[in-house]
Amino acid sequence: MASGRQRLPSMAALQILLAVAERGYTTAAAESLNLSQSAVSKQLLGLEELIGEPVFTRTAQGMIPTEAGRIYVRHARAAIKAMEDAALQLARLKPDPKALRLQVPPILGDRWLLPRFADFSDRFPEIDVQFTTFVSPAQAESADGIFTFDVAPPAGERALYLFGRDVALVGTAGYWDKVGRPGAIEELAGAVMLEHPQTPLHWPDFASALGKSGLRPRHTVRFGYYTMVIRAALAGQGMALIPRGLITDELRSGRLINPPGFSYESDLCYWFTVPRGASVSPAMQVFMDWLRTSLRERPAEAA
Repeated sequence: MASGRQRLPSMAALQILLAVAERGYTTAAAESLNLSQSAVSKQLLGLEELIGEPVFTRTAQGMIPTEAGRIYVRHARAAIKAMEDAALQLARLKPDPKALRLQVPPILGDRWLLPRFADFSDRFPEIDVQFTTFVSPAQAESADGIFTFDVAPPAGERALYLFGRDVALVGTAGYWDKVGRPGAIEELAGAVMLEHPQTPLHWPDFASALGKSGLRPRHTVRFGYYTMVIRAALAGQGMALIPRGLITDELRSGRLINPPGFSYESDLCYWFTVPRGASVSPAMQVFMDWLRTSLRERPAEAA
């Protein structure tokens, strides 16, 4: 019998597996990992040859994990999380005043922080920033700073509000032309709603804010990842409720359109926090000052 050791994929292959599972397409995964699409496809093929099973079903709507793929996705998350935990613990053994360990939700890192981060790296190349996307109680005390999506940060934590209260209902111009450009919320009853069940930005909150709590859209399509909600909206598959700061470029370019009056104020928003009891190192102070300056220069909710 072949041992499990003979069927272990590389960490690079596991990272690519997770990126494709989260984003649904090899092109999007390649962009997030700063790789070519051919490199991503080659790693996936190698992984499938190693396993002896396909890990994704290729469909017109994107790549959907097979049963084997779901097994490997689940354990890949655990494996990468374990390696990140080990790296964080090792970093704590050798503290570096010019190093920062930051926890960032994938959607916030992908669509808001990383597009801005080149500016920080150019200005402060001496500060070594390490990112992790896995948030857990065990890691929360190891990180120097944490980006969160919550009503308010825990009491006693230093916190900086980023954006998120302004939630816009958006769709492509083609989709609004198809269902009719809405002038009143009742005109949305024939549209399709795109949602992520674990992200509490849903139709009932929007409808209630506009005084129509009993109104429902024709159909709701739910996705396992919030990135796929945005991708589906950009593909013209329906309408979605998205914090304005996550789609600033798409709104400015017209790739997504928010009809006038179709937004609401959410209690949930994005924060940057320093854990309670943690000291603010010089590097952290520089990072927080940069965040404040970046928010003033490029306000996330001004699109």
